[in-house]
Amino acid sequence: MAPRWPRGAGRVLPPALPRRAGPGHAAAAAAAAAGGGPGESGAGQRPGAAFLSPKLENETKGKLQKQICRVVLDHFEKQYTAELGNAWSSVRDVLTDPLCWQHSVLLNRFSPCPELESRLCVQGYHPAFQGALPYLPAAFQCYIRRAPGRFPAQKHQAGRLKECYLLNAASLLPVLALEVKDGEKVLDLCAAPGGKSVAILQCACPGRLHCNEFDDSRARWLEETIESFIPQPLINLITVSKLDGRHIGDLKPELYDKVLVDAPCSNDRSWLFSSDIHQATLRLVQRKELSSLQFQLLRSAAKALRPGGCLVYSTCTLSKAENSDVINLTLSSCSDLVPVDISEMGRAVSQEFTFLAGLQQHELLVLPERGRAWGPMYVAKLKKI
Repeated sequence: MAPRWPRGAGRVLPPALPRRAGPGHAAAAAAAAAGGGPGESGAGQRPGAAFLSPKLENETKGKLQKQICRVVLDHFEKQYTAELGNAWSSVRDVLTDPLCWQHSVLLNRFSPCPELESRLCVQGYHPAFQGALPYLPAAFQCYIRRAPGRFPAQKHQAGRLKECYLLNAASLLPVLALEVKDGEKVLDLCAAPGGKSVAILQCACPGRLHCNEFDDSRARWLEETIESFIPQPLINLITVSKLDGRHIGDLKPELYDKVLVDAPCSNDRSWLFSSDIHQATLRLVQRKELSSLQFQLLRSAAKALRPGGCLVYSTCTLSKAENSDVINLTLSSCSDLVPVDISEMGRAVSQEFTFLAGLQQHELLVLPERGRAWGPMYVAKLKKI
């Protein structure tokens, strides 16, 4: 994987420390490692096309197995055995086997297709989030299935809306925790490639949605995603910027009702398939710098949030240093922020996700498990008083 800068921030870290992976985070990285493009990017076949043939699946599996980076795996063994205990063994088995990852299909309410829903049902998919969630808009429709595999993606076609978005179902939990309502001003601080922005618009019609992405190429990807899923009248309510995420709070103080900080992190799935051992080693050495960036982004988000507004912080890493520790530092440093209980949401989706036990009520950590909607995905919610 080529060196990349962290998304949503200025160029403050060495180039060996990468941005987060693409849509669905590690799913895209795994697809790229296998020699194919990520489904979430819009590449691939139309819905209803066949899955990979057994021969190609075997070839893909072989490629991915060869690319597991021992340096990263050994590092994770030490860290996550200490942090997750006995749960690490089963989590490791899922992380290192992309063919068992559970991809989900988010339907686009702006391009309804009953035929697509029928195809999904025929292939064993069923509606996700069937529990009594505190927030689940009727228009929000996501399909998952127990069997692994990825539904074929749709190509980007200018002027034509896609019917579905492929992603990790756990990545929708931060959006559901945000609880966006019609008319609210919303900031997606680290928005590329745009999956969570698209999901927000499946839930409600904000008065203004500000999607920020510092990196030029990823900002173009973000714009293409929005063009692919959102009709023109709503696009007029969306602002795409390329600002340093650490400074938005000073530039736009107390402007937003809701802020999502899907922060740059040490993407566990992507890092496990690093092909450059030297680069992987450097990433691990510099890993501790990410928590400082994440804290700065959260502090900026808090400044941008109006009193009474809420922010959600999320990552796709298991690392306590980038999850609970960052939230605890933010709460101790920002006296106007208080935690918000999201345990009810966790209980409502406990049939679909496996969560790490022992966390506070304002946070959830999805643990990858075979046959269940996969992670990792950390979610925490705070409110400005």
